[in-house]
Amino acid sequence: MRVSLLLVLAAVCLSAPAMAQTPPAAAAAQTPAPPPPPDSWVPKPGVDLAALDKITAKVTPLAGKIGQAMKFGSLSVTVRSCIIRGPDQPADQAAFLDVTDSRDAGFAFHGWVILSDPAASVMQHPVYDLRLIGCRG
Repeated sequence: MRVSLLLVLAAVCLSAPAMAQTPPAAAAAQTPAPPPPPDSWVPKPGVDLAALDKITAKVTPLAGKIGQAMKFGSLSVTVRSCIIRGPDQPADQAAFLDVTDSRDAGFAFHGWVILSDPAASVMQHPVYDLRLIGCRG
């Protein structure tokens, strides 16, 4: 019984915040901002894509900035966002693409493509394929 009481008392004491660790208000004002939360993504201003023509099997690199329309064949590709995982997370990158086809008014792709899992969101086009190579900044 006495050992249980000591364990409970020790747990209560250890769970309370230490007063000596609380910084004074002046020191807190000079402290840099905390790092982003562990599950955050960092936006980048540029993107690199690989465009594949399935008929000729030719791969063409596409590089652009966020919001800039890029042309490939009859496709118009606009990247709305390109993000990378923070340094404290497993490496990964993703881009949100808006894709239209000037020859096929019914075709449109609006969605995320993920570097580590290209099959998670696949653009279904009969002639062209797009892959994310990376975000750059």
